[in-house]
Amino acid sequence: MIARRLALFPIVTIAVSAALFAAAAASPFDPLAAYLGDRYLTASEEAKAAVTATLGLDAPWYTAYWWWVTDLAHGDLGYSRAFQQPVLDVLAERLPWTVLLVATSLLVAIPVALLLGTWAGIRPGSIIDRVITMTTLAVQAMPPFVLALAAIAVFALALGWLPPAGLTDAGAAPSLGQVARHLVLPASVLAISQMPWLLLAARESIAASLSSEFVAGARARGISERRIITGHVLPVSLAPVLTILGARLPELIVGAVLVEEVFSWPGVAAALVASAQHLDLPLLALLTIGTTLAVLLGSLLADIAYLVADPRVRADG
Repeated sequence: MIARRLALFPIVTIAVSAALFAAAAASPFDPLAAYLGDRYLTASEEAKAAVTATLGLDAPWYTAYWWWVTDLAHGDLGYSRAFQQPVLDVLAERLPWTVLLVATSLLVAIPVALLLGTWAGIRPGSIIDRVITMTTLAVQAMPPFVLALAAIAVFALALGWLPPAGLTDAGAAPSLGQVARHLVLPASVLAISQMPWLLLAARESIAASLSSEFVAGARARGISERRIITGHVLPVSLAPVLTILGARLPELIVGAVLVEEVFSWPGVAAALVASAQHLDLPLLALLTIGTTLAVLLGSLLADIAYLVADPRVRADG
């Protein structure tokens, strides 16, 4: 299974990257206008033609794609027109902050969702279950940017407890204390936006396991309820949650982009938006491929974790 899934990685990568270049060629955005900015209105047609030829903007998409693939094969990630620096430098500056934000949010979201999902799942139909489920459904209906704006309005503007945006205070160096303080709001918002589907999946899985025949048999043999839950129900119930975690990675990535934009977090979100607006294909293609590979790898790891967590699947295989 792992070998088959890994064999799909290069096929999907080639298909996605080629489709991106083809779609960019049909895009209504003019990369020359984005590159020249205000000078586009005053530049002569001869100057525009010269810049177009220099940047290779007049080449067919498949030619531009071949140039990009050839450079990539030689270790050259290209030059970002949007940021006026090598793509590698753009990623080196921004990717660590996105990884920090996403990792922190998952470290918060996963244990809290599993705890509340387990609490609701072992008491189906109770007041606790209804309150948790209704609250989760309400949060699930709110887009991440709405949660972000609400968090800024309450905790930054009204209460003044936390900074509203940025990586540090104005003019301050990015120290551990500064970054940690500015990380609280965006990481919390991203974590809350990702909790609902994890929590509901855990709740449904645990409730279904508790009503299964093997749990009834364990109760008939006099096994304690705590041992049934910790030793039988939780290990089996976590497997579907792991699968959902891998399948919902695209939503996590989209949520991270929105949260970074609202909080002016210096991650790859701004780079993704700027590269799309400027049709900055070297940067846009690399970010798109990176996102695609992250989704594929996350799905693969989730399936592997499913096999490890649920012995029944291994037995069936």
